[in-house]
Amino acid sequence: MKLHLLDRSSLDNKSFTTKVNDYPYFLKIWHYHPELELVVVLKSAGTCFVGDGIEKFEVGDVMLLGKDLPHMWLNEEDYFQQDSKQQAKAIAIHFKQDYLGATFFETPEMRHILDLFERARFGLKFLKVDKKLIQEIKSMLKLKGFEKTMCFLKILNELAKYKDVKKLTSEGFLNSFKATRNVTQDKVQAYIFKNFNRVITLEEVAQIAHMNTTAFSRFFKRVNRKTFSRYLAEIRIGYACRLLLENKHNISSICYESGFNNISNFNRQFKLIMNCSPTVYLNEHLR
Repeated sequence: MKLHLLDRSSLDNKSFTTKVNDYPYFLKIWHYHPELELVVVLKSAGTCFVGDGIEKFEVGDVMLLGKDLPHMWLNEEDYFQQDSKQQAKAIAIHFKQDYLGATFFETPEMRHILDLFERARFGLKFLKVDKKLIQEIKSMLKLKGFEKTMCFLKILNELAKYKDVKKLTSEGFLNSFKATRNVTQDKVQAYIFKNFNRVITLEEVAQIAHMNTTAFSRFFKRVNRKTFSRYLAEIRIGYACRLLLENKHNISSICYESGFNNISNFNRQFKLIMNCSPTVYLNEHLR
């Protein structure tokens, strides 16, 4: 699996596009595009990979992804069963940062929206979004022309002022992604994100990069500023933290679902990366 550049340019003379994606499951494609993307999940649940971040998603989630930010939506396993009746449905709005002109959002009245676009380079998740705002986004699908444009501006205005927002990826990822932008790194990262919750060896990932293990280790540390084993552990622990906060699984099952093969190693890596045990982390965040 590699990183794909998706061409989402509009062919019908519109400044931005609105679409309802309705599938048995979301496409497992690690991709990016020059447009920003506003997503509202209407049906389904799973894991969203944004840059180096891993986030659980569910119905009602609203996210804004910046331009050229790699991401992938991965539904839960039961969506891929042959007899599954599950459905994945989401509103996706794609637009260029200058979709209303090169300087429109640089005016004093629009600066807060331009700031929203800048923050979106990390990927943003809007927490506890009011159903009224989601309904506004849904209603925009039925509008055309001027009315649709004004409705979208109003939505962006509300999102720009929204306080309860979570960043989805790190500054370190953005810097390394811009600096490297090579096919090998793209392939390796996509492979890790797709397979992190099973045993992955250095040898098999080195094969993806068409390198021997020594050369790959040097390459990976130079590009990511950390070893392969540390990077993989951080991805797994990040995923485990999401599962812990859902408070639906016990620590033992989270250990194995996150890709660790024993509880002692899971606890050791968790404390090393998060500076506390899984139990302490859970207690502190669910007070």
